[in-house]
Amino acid sequence: MMNILEDGESVTIYDVLKNKDQRVELQNKLVLENKNWTIIGAKLNIPGPIKNNLMIENFFKYELVKFESNAPFVLTLEGNFLKKKTGPEYFYLAQEKPVNVKEYCIDFEQENKARRLFDLDVHYFKNNQIKDLGRAELGILGRGCLICGKPAKECARSRAHSVEELQKQISELIIQELSF
Repeated sequence: MMNILEDGESVTIYDVLKNKDQRVELQNKLVLENKNWTIIGAKLNIPGPIKNNLMIENFFKYELVKFESNAPFVLTLEGNFLKKKTGPEYFYLAQEKPVNVKEYCIDFEQENKARRLFDLDVHYFKNNQIKDLGRAELGILGRGCLICGKPAKECARSRAHSVEELQKQISELIIQELSF
């Protein structure tokens, strides 16, 4: 089977960290400008140096069409950054309570194995502070590893699986999902 993660521009850890800082800055700006809305930051978890290419962008857009059309609340696309070499990102404003938004995001991420690649972060404004709502605050366990099912953070920390193993699995998931 073809490995879609062999095609694309390589990124460095510096690129990833710089993009993370820019993303946090944009998320905070969106929260402060839209204090009555919940902000969703959508991106993918792709290990290794290649984090974006046409197949990854197509998968991201294809799945987010479903995310948008099935949302039980009003969603407004506020930022569309498909061409980032560090991976595609969308930002949404949601007219709904943060807990309901996070529950919907978790349901979406867990609906099928390919969607486990999504990282849908929820941010909001409360008590004069920018807040994030994670799985732990809802009493929901962290993500499972794509390879073995154990807690993903444990596998990542111990490097239980090679980048090549993870990329092979991710490539297969994306190809299967786009083979409609």
